[in-house]
Amino acid sequence: MHDTGEDTAPTASSAPTASAVATSAAVPERAPANRAPAAGRPRPADLLALALDVAHEAGDLLLRGRSGDVVAETTKTSPTDVVTALDRASEELVASRLREARPGDGLLGEEGADDPGTSGVRWIVDPLDGTVNFLYNLPNWAVSIAAEVDGQVVAGVVHAPALGVTYTAALGDGSARNGVPLSGSAVTDLAHALVATGFGYTVQRRIAQVTVLTRVVPRVRDIRRMGAASLDLGAAAAGLVDAYYERGLHPWDHAAGALVATEAGLRVGGLHGRPISNDLVIAAPPALFDALHDLLATDPPADRD
Repeated sequence: MHDTGEDTAPTASSAPTASAVATSAAVPERAPANRAPAAGRPRPADLLALALDVAHEAGDLLLRGRSGDVVAETTKTSPTDVVTALDRASEELVASRLREARPGDGLLGEEGADDPGTSGVRWIVDPLDGTVNFLYNLPNWAVSIAAEVDGQVVAGVVHAPALGVTYTAALGDGSARNGVPLSGSAVTDLAHALVATGFGYTVQRRIAQVTVLTRVVPRVRDIRRMGAASLDLGAAAAGLVDAYYERGLHPWDHAAGALVATEAGLRVGGLHGRPISNDLVIAAPPALFDALHDLLATDPPADRD
């Protein structure tokens, strides 16, 4: 899940091997189209179809639940890191449906699911990304489901029912927003870039992140804070924002969205050529990536886990 911020999403035209407790999910460089799966492994397209069905069902559950009163059931890392009963209900539904369809698969979920499985396939699930937005009846929240095969993310869905938006991606087959193929932003100058980001949950980290912003803001067109990492990554893939960065994310926050961004042609990576991780996630057009990375590479220690 992810905390809320001041801004809501812009309106769009239709236009290394991970373990069950890993802090990163390996998202590859964009793969050749129609890449064949390893022997005995499912096709990314088949995993995507299952993820899409389950994400829609979970989204419907959350929409029905949101029609009544929703309260924070508990908190996790800080008072701003909230969990609702619907977070848990959504994860239970997703876990149940995936296990019915593919009983040998593993599952890693934000609300506690942690099963490595036996099939070589692991599902990485955020059952409600943007919980604070959801609490406040803001539309920027989503169900995020990714499928990882032998440590590599090969399919992902970010379904935002309150926005009427679904991002999808399969390794080597590109990504789409409501079925329309994505290609990211064409901006090549960081000074002209609209950049999305997010803030952590602890006071110390937030203060450090504001310090980072004082360095970033003068170098970009503007900043957007939308409150759900999966949707930030989708927005970058769709060109609704030009780039995105954030520290402190977990695999469930970025696994599906990072594949969507990668398959849209964005460069997705972490610090100093490393893969994305809890330390840093950047998604940007190749022409912007290095300039944005260099602004973030000297972030203060308080903004590191």
